[in-house]
Amino acid sequence: MRNRKINFKIDKELQEEILREKMKGTPDAEIGRKYGVTFRCIEHIITQSEGINVSSIRASKKIKKFQPENFEEEQTTVWSFKQRGSWATHSGEYRGNWSPYIPRNVILRYSRPDELVLDCFCGAGTTAVECKLLERRCIAMDINDKAIELAKKNLDFRIDARQITLYENRKRKVYEPELRVGDARDLSFLQDNSVDLICTHPPYANIIQYTNKKEGDLSFYNIEGFLKEMDKVARECFRVLKPGRQCAILIGDARRKKHVVPLGFKLIRVFLDAGFKLRELVIKRQHNCKTTGFWYANSIKYNFLLLAHEYLPIFEKPEASDIRKICESNARFDAVSPVLEMPITKKSVDKLETTTVWAFPTTDLEARLNKNVIERYSSKGDCMTISFVSSEKPDIKIDWKNNREKMGLLFIKSPFLNDNFSYSNIEYYLNEIRNIVTQRLSNINKNGFLVIQTRDVRIDGYIEPLALKIAEVLSDKDLWLKEIVVVTPEGKNLNRIKAADYLKIVHQYLLVYEVRL
Repeated sequence: MRNRKINFKIDKELQEEILREKMKGTPDAEIGRKYGVTFRCIEHIITQSEGINVSSIRASKKIKKFQPENFEEEQTTVWSFKQRGSWATHSGEYRGNWSPYIPRNVILRYSRPDELVLDCFCGAGTTAVECKLLERRCIAMDINDKAIELAKKNLDFRIDARQITLYENRKRKVYEPELRVGDARDLSFLQDNSVDLICTHPPYANIIQYTNKKEGDLSFYNIEGFLKEMDKVARECFRVLKPGRQCAILIGDARRKKHVVPLGFKLIRVFLDAGFKLRELVIKRQHNCKTTGFWYANSIKYNFLLLAHEYLPIFEKPEASDIRKICESNARFDAVSPVLEMPITKKSVDKLETTTVWAFPTTDLEARLNKNVIERYSSKGDCMTISFVSSEKPDIKIDWKNNREKMGLLFIKSPFLNDNFSYSNIEYYLNEIRNIVTQRLSNINKNGFLVIQTRDVRIDGYIEPLALKIAEVLSDKDLWLKEIVVVTPEGKNLNRIKAADYLKIVHQYLLVYEVRL
């Protein structure tokens, strides 16, 4: 049967052979070579057989430890876990589940012992396991009864308090999570304002299917349908969450026709429209992206980046008396003007970045960033770079009328966003971005690029997601969003910055548009 080409509609005998290989623990790559099937085909066969999308159907759960070693809470807006986490019964067998480091951080930061945590897309029960370990009450639900069965197995353990330093010298409480089959769009079993924290990881639109086409499974919806249904989820979450408390979700982007679909931004907008405010916007780095050999060569040849980040927006339900304050800051945006600039670049780099996360040393972050942008998106060097700077500084005035030269890249930078500013400044900034793009779009060559460097800012304790807002403003049919890149400083000491109430914003974005004129 070697090299036999087949699709999802394969004969029953072959399906049984593949399932027997999975029972023996044969790696997927070996099964694929032996039977001529794709990874997606193997995944489909398992989901059909087991009613759940898992990588292993003979997994054993021998607990070696009850907590991660040398754990420290995250202090910045970039979370990076090179090891997935395998304490207690945690494993990666459930396709697409999140690292237990994520709910552990969220639970510890935004809830207290004895409080109630809700996970309405519980899957294999990662959040529920963490709640059990951390003395939180938990309600965990999933539309798939097979997922709930797996979660029950993962929660079937007794805690050895001697292996948990958090509970030394005192008797600990153990709350067994309440597991139930249910739809996240209908939380009618919960009263208004009854949940202390929501911590959940919804499926992504039509990327990984979690059931055998179970009715209501959001993982089978297209993007438009997914967002429409997630609006119902957002409004139910808002209803049951207590005022002043938090709702954390993990979501990633998708790619269609070699261009990014900003699913993360779109879902954040859904929750904001439901009434939430954005307390934090965390970037979760992925470390399973290949960046050498075949992938590196093709990334350069076809000019695409491997998706290597997800978004962890942490929303907050405002208090009834919470009224947005308009605070004018010392930095006035009307005192900022766009100027032509010759950006500082690194003279040479060994390789261009090939994923959507660019991590550079702090000392030459901007130079490396500029070098990568210009070399990747302006092959002939025909680039115009515009920066917003204080009007009080010497600058090069732009003669928009006389500047008619064609270019391959327009690069807009916003270094002033490191300064303090207010809500009233945001509209000015977005209008200036829109005006520059409108005036310069016809000067960019067809299939040329527009790159906008920006960052999130915090005003009155809440995040203003400027990259999201720019993406909404630039919805021109002649611009096609090709990439969303996250730029972050790298260094071992970043997480040692102790933030009192909020995470330190350390990342910025590059919105890369392809011009389709």
